[in-house]
Amino acid sequence: MKMNTRLLTGILVLTACQPRAADPDFDMSALSGSDFEGAAFEFELVAEGIYQARGTGNVAVGSNAAIIINEEDVLLVDSHISPVAAAALIKELGLITDKPVKYVVNTHFHFDHAHGNQIYPDDIEVIGHEFTREMLMNEGSIGRTYTYFREIMAGQPGFLDGQEGLSPTPPNTTLSERMTLFRGDREIRLLFFGRGHTGGDIVVHLPQERILITGDLLLPGIPYMGDGFPSDWVGTLEELKTLDFDIVVPGHGAPFSDLAKIDHLQAYLTDLWNRTSDAYSQGLTAEQAAEQVDLTDHSSDYPSLRGPGAPLPAIQRMYELLTNQESNQ
Repeated sequence: MKMNTRLLTGILVLTACQPRAADPDFDMSALSGSDFEGAAFEFELVAEGIYQARGTGNVAVGSNAAIIINEEDVLLVDSHISPVAAAALIKELGLITDKPVKYVVNTHFHFDHAHGNQIYPDDIEVIGHEFTREMLMNEGSIGRTYTYFREIMAGQPGFLDGQEGLSPTPPNTTLSERMTLFRGDREIRLLFFGRGHTGGDIVVHLPQERILITGDLLLPGIPYMGDGFPSDWVGTLEELKTLDFDIVVPGHGAPFSDLAKIDHLQAYLTDLWNRTSDAYSQGLTAEQAAEQVDLTDHSSDYPSLRGPGAPLPAIQRMYELLTNQESNQ
C-alpha cells in the first residue's frame, strides 16, 4: 500500500436542485416520506466518473453512497436507509449522468446501507457478501442495531415516514471472498478480507483510479461496533494495506487520503478490546465498563475522546463475544 497523504484535489460539490426526470421505475410519489423539499443529496467528484453522494439533511438518507459511472452503466455502492432515500438518489443522479444503474453493492447488512434495496427491479444486480444476504433474509437489519438507532434518529426529517412499508430485501448476487467486474476499461474489485464492522464487510477497490470504497469498515472517525468483531477487525484492516490506493471513500464522512487512519483505528480497536477484557475479568458490568474504560490516550487521533467512557453498544458487543469465548473453552 502506497502511503500517499496528498490532499484531494479537483473536488467539485454539486447539489442536485434540478435533476432530469426520474426513471418511471423509480417513481417516488408512492413511497412514504417522499414529500420532503429540496435535494436529498450533494455529489462530490472524487475522480473522473467517481462521485460520493452525501445527504443534505432535507431527508434522512443514513449512509453515503459511492457512484461509479462506467462507459455504459452505473454502479452504486450502498442503498441508504429507506426506499425513498434510494429512489431519491436514482432521481438526482440525473444531474451527473443519464446512464442507467445496473449494479448496486451492499457493503454490509446494516439498515442505513441496505434498506433501499427493495426499490430495484430484477434487472439490477444487487451484490453483497453471503453473510449480508443471510442477515437481510432473517431480519438481521431490523434487530438491535436498528432498534438502537431508530430511537436516536427519530427526529431526523423523514426518517420515521421512510420506514413505513419497509421490506428488507437481500442481495440477489453474493460472493464469499472476491468478485471482479469489468465495465469497459474500468476494473471494479469487490473484496472480503474478513470480519470487522460486521461479519460480511465488502470493500470496493478501483485499482486504476487508486480508490478504496470502505463502507463502515474504515471511517474518518470511530465506527459503530455493536455488531462488530474487534479482534478480527484489526487483521482485516491489515489486509487493506496490501492494496494500492491513495483515496478512501467511506460510508460516513468525506473522502480522505490520510491512510494513517488505518493504523489509528487498529490501535484504538486493540486497546478497547484489551481494556474491555480487563473490565470483564474484574467482574464489572457492561454498563460500568462503558463508563470507566479510558481511551483518552487516543484523543490525538480521535478528538471526540474527551474523557473516560466508551459507547455502550460496543462494550455490550465485546462482553457478548467474551462470554461466548468462555462458554467455548
